[in-house]
Amino acid sequence: MEGARSVRDDLLRIFQAAVDAVEPNALVRSWLEHHPLSGSRGYVRVGGAGKAAARMAAGCEAALGAARVGGLVIVPDGCQVPLASVALRLAGHPLPDQRGVAATAELCEILAAANGPALCLVSGGASSLLCEPRPPVSLAEKTAVNRLLLASGADIGEVNAVRKHLSGVKGGGLLRRTRTRPVVTLALSDVVGDDPSTIGSGPTTPDSSTFADALAVLRKYDIVERVPPTVRSLIERGAKGGVAETLKPGEPSAAGAETVIVGSNRIALTAAAEEARRLGYVPRLDPRPVVGDTAVAARRWLADMRSEVDGQRVCAIAGGETTVTLVGSGRGGRNQEFALALAEPLAGGAIAVLSAGTDGIDGPTDAAGAFVDGQTCARAAAAGLTPSAALVANDSYAFFDRLGDLLRCGPTGTNVMDIKLALGLPSSS
Repeated sequence: MEGARSVRDDLLRIFQAAVDAVEPNALVRSWLEHHPLSGSRGYVRVGGAGKAAARMAAGCEAALGAARVGGLVIVPDGCQVPLASVALRLAGHPLPDQRGVAATAELCEILAAANGPALCLVSGGASSLLCEPRPPVSLAEKTAVNRLLLASGADIGEVNAVRKHLSGVKGGGLLRRTRTRPVVTLALSDVVGDDPSTIGSGPTTPDSSTFADALAVLRKYDIVERVPPTVRSLIERGAKGGVAETLKPGEPSAAGAETVIVGSNRIALTAAAEEARRLGYVPRLDPRPVVGDTAVAARRWLADMRSEVDGQRVCAIAGGETTVTLVGSGRGGRNQEFALALAEPLAGGAIAVLSAGTDGIDGPTDAAGAFVDGQTCARAAAAGLTPSAALVANDSYAFFDRLGDLLRCGPTGTNVMDIKLALGLPSSS
């Protein structure tokens, strides 16, 4: 039992090192201290949204001085931190709410009235928090579409192609409202490939997707007839050229703006590898992102790294973001489901795994992810639980909660996708 606790402690140390490396306040502060803005004396307007936006704003205040900074950021409940001069608003996540609509309107007014440089702070979660439904679509109708997309198994790029075309601020819409220049967007990437137009649905970045792409997503996942009629009508009219598109590259409104990726999954994974080495493991960092269907991706990842890790003092490290297609009525998140899919394949082996979100939030739960190892199946059987049945029911949360194997660390204030860690357990340990 002591050995199992020690291994879990190592997993936690490695995960925490990864999260610490992408602390938003420090990342933004470091970037600004080397930017011409830090040497000027002018006033800087700040606006932004996302799980990390409050901490990013704190970094702006620290680097530039609170007297030179003002504006507003929008964050989910639980992600707020004290700010001296930048206003903070709370809004719904992962589904938008009326608070987000009101906060977005306030943010647009602030940026439209800006005189001088503007800093936009964007991180994961901004897609839900920045909420301005495109008329005639209502908030309730937009929320219904989000629910359908989240349950469909669509990846983040597909989800955002639809979101952008139902919004007045996504897909470069916020940049259109910001009349002053220059506009510098500091982004904390929570997407594979770190595409600025995908992070937070790209509110300050030109968008290459079209209404036709959004319609194709609805058709691909067979939900075109399930979305509200107003939504379907808007997207179909847009696909025929009857509705104005999102901001496209080369348009005048896109001039004088730049986006900088200040934090990413790769930075977190590199820090994880350094901590694993410090703890005496040989790190094996997989450069390929873990994507696709969660259960399939989990077993593929295990198959790829098993021979190097099983029974060895090795730490396999990977990052990415998988998708879950909801078929059961249970509760969980993609990281908990990832771990659950490994319970039976790991049975009796010498590997321990932690799959967790760097934001500390996995799906609509209070857990960041879950631990799983070669003894999980045996302990589950003793508790009357069956991994395969829980997987079919999408009930990973209840499964791991019963076993005491959930990672509950609370919101971390950062968000650079998920981290997968696997430690080999030598027989001598």
